[in-house]
Formats: sequence, C-alpha cells, structure tokens
Amino acid sequence: MRSHNMVKKFPDNFISSARREDDGCITDSELVAMAWDDETSFDNIKAQSGLAEKEIIKIMRNHMQPSSFRMWRKRVSGRASKHAAKLF
Repeated sequence: MRSHNMVKKFPDNFISSARREDDGCITDSELVAMAWDDETSFDNIKAQSGLAEKEIIKIMRNHMQPSSFRMWRKRVSGRASKHAAKLF
C-alpha cells in the first residue's frame, strides 16, 4: 500500500532547475499533456486555454511523431471522457 506521507528523496548531487516565472500562459507542452490525459476533456482545455478542439489537434499533430499522433487520435475519437457534452 502506498503512503501519501512519503517524501521524495533526491540524490545528493541533484541540482534543481531555475524557477520559471509563470506568465499565466499555457505552454504547448502543457497542452499536449492535458490532451494526452484521458481525464481532461477538450471542454476543460478550452476553458483554460481558449483553444478549440481543432486547434488542440493541430498542436498535437505538430508536436508528436506521426505514429503517436495516430494512436492518440484513435484513442480519443468519440471518447465520452474527452467530450464533456457526451457524458450526460
């Protein structure tokens, strides 16, 4: 059983990255991660980023290998969890 109180131990020579200022914009990498996640609907992504499903698909196509993009499209096409309106 997994404990929620576990502290992640980093190696002694670990160097953390510089803290990035958040300007409130969602990066393409963050959009790809949200679109890849089956739990995040296109409607939720649009609410956060203002981008429609077609625009998200275009970003996914540009940032993924062709075979990965086809696999993702096959998985999310018609999936109710990616389309909040289809859940009801």
